[in-house]
Amino acid sequence: MKRLPISISNLPEIINDNYIYVDKTAYIKALIDGNKYCFLSRPRRFGKTLLLDTLYHLFSSNEKLFQHLYIHPFWDWSIQYPILRFDLSKRTHKTAKGLNKYLLTQLEENQQRLKVKCKRNDDVSFCFSELIRIVKAKYQQRVVILIDEYDAPILDHITHIETGKEIRANLQSFYSVIKGEDANLKFVLLTGVSKFAKVSIFSKLNNLVDIGMNAKFSALCGYTQTELEFYFSDYLQDVDKQELKSWYNGYHWFGESVYNPFDILLFFNNEKEFLPYWFETGKTHFLVKLLQKNHYHLPDLENTRLSFTDLNDFDVGRIRFETLLFQAGYLTISKTKVGRQMKYQFSYPNFEVRQSLNHYFLQHYLTQQPQSLELIHNVFFKQDFQSLEKGIRVLFDNIPYNNYSKNNISRYEGYYASVMYAYLYSLDFDLVPEDTSNKGRIDISVLFTSPYNNKKQVYLFEFKVLDSDKADGSALKQIKSRNYAAKYQDNKNQIFLIGIEFSRISRNIIGFDWEQATN
Repeated sequence: MKRLPISISNLPEIINDNYIYVDKTAYIKALIDGNKYCFLSRPRRFGKTLLLDTLYHLFSSNEKLFQHLYIHPFWDWSIQYPILRFDLSKRTHKTAKGLNKYLLTQLEENQQRLKVKCKRNDDVSFCFSELIRIVKAKYQQRVVILIDEYDAPILDHITHIETGKEIRANLQSFYSVIKGEDANLKFVLLTGVSKFAKVSIFSKLNNLVDIGMNAKFSALCGYTQTELEFYFSDYLQDVDKQELKSWYNGYHWFGESVYNPFDILLFFNNEKEFLPYWFETGKTHFLVKLLQKNHYHLPDLENTRLSFTDLNDFDVGRIRFETLLFQAGYLTISKTKVGRQMKYQFSYPNFEVRQSLNHYFLQHYLTQQPQSLELIHNVFFKQDFQSLEKGIRVLFDNIPYNNYSKNNISRYEGYYASVMYAYLYSLDFDLVPEDTSNKGRIDISVLFTSPYNNKKQVYLFEFKVLDSDKADGSALKQIKSRNYAAKYQDNKNQIFLIGIEFSRISRNIIGFDWEQATN
C-alpha cells in the first residue's frame, strides 16, 4: 500500500519514497500547450505548491520522475529550461520595505542555484529583469517563471488598507517586469488564493490568462471522484463513499467537482474519522470582522448571485464579502445563468464548510456555548417548545456586549436571523434559508426526521424586530396570513409554525409564539 503524502509538496520525495501521486500531467500538458502566461487561483491547501514543483521538474527535464506518468511520451526530454522560482508565503511582511528585502533574498537564492550574479542586488525590479536576461544568455534557453502564492503579502494585510496598498504597489512593480521580458520567457505561472482586480496588481501584466474559472482546468488541483477511487482504492475499504463525498467534495470551477486533497489525506490518516481538517487550519478571524462591519445577512450566503464583474472586482480597500468567501473556498459555484450578463449562484461546497463556518461565526457572537448540542436536538425532536424558547433566550443572553457597543447592529432584523441561522446550522439540521413560497419568503425552514416517531418534521421560523419591549404577535401572524406552510402540506410532514419577536431595546426575545399547522 502506498503512503499518504501529507503536507509533502516535493515531487521527487513523493515519487521516490512510494507516496501516492495523483497524476495531473494530462492537465499540465494542455496548460503548457495552450498558454504562455497563466494565473491560477485556488483555496489554500489544494495542491498549488505541488503543481509548481511538478512543473519545475518537468521543465528541468528530470525524466526519471515522469516515466510512469501521462506526459512522458509527449515531452522533449533533451531540453532543459532555466527556471526562476518564488514563494511569497514563507514569511509575513509587516511593511512594504520588509517585502522588498524578502524579494531580494529570493532573487539571490535563484542566482545561487543558477550560478549567475546580477550587477544590481539592491533594486528588486532591476535585479529581476537583469536576472531573466543573464540566465537566458547563460543557458541559451528561454526562462520559466513559477511564482507560488503571489498574493500572500497582500492577504496578510487585507484589513490594513494603507499597508496593503503599499505592498500591492511593490508587487505590481515586481510583476510588471515579466511582460517586458516576453522575448526571453518560455512559460509563466502565478498561483494564489485571490484574484485581485486587473486594474490593480496586474495592471501592467495584463497578458495573463486566468485559468482558474476554465472548466478545462477545474480538476488541475484537487481530487476528482474517479481519481479518488483509482489512487486511493486501498484506503477506501469500509468507507461510506456518499458520506465522504458529502463531507469533502463539492468544489466547482465550472468543470468536474473535486475533493479537498488535504481533507482526504487527513481523513485516511486519522482512522477514517469525519472531522473538519481543512477548516481548522484556516485564518478566519478577518471574516468575522467583515461580517460585523457590513452587517451581512448570513442566510443569503446559500443563494448568493454574483456577476462576472463582481467576481473580478476585488482589491485592497474594496472587498466584497461573498467574493472573498468564494476565493477562500468557503463558497463554490452551484449554478450559472446566461442572459445579457452571466450570473453565478453560490452555495457551500460541502458539509465540512457549511457547519464549521457557521459554528465559527456563532462562537464569535457568543461568550460561551449555552447548551449542549444533544440537548437542543432533543428539544426539536420532542417538540418541547418551552425549552426551545428558553434555549434561544440563553443564546442571546450570551452575546457579548461588544457586539452591540459602538454600532447599531441590534437594529437589523438580519442580525438576529443570522445568529439563528448559524445556531441552527451548528446543530446539524437541514435548513432552507429565505425559503420561497408563492406568498413570500420564510426566514428559515428547518427539516429533519424525528428519531422518536420517524416522522418528517418541518419548523417554519419567522423573525420580527420591534422598537418596543412589548410583543404584538406579528411574526406568527405573518406565517399564517401568508400561508407559508402550504408548500409542505402533503400529509407526510408534521409542520410547526414559530414566530419570534426581538426587541431593539432589550436585544432579546419578547415574543415566542407557535402552533402546529394542519395538513
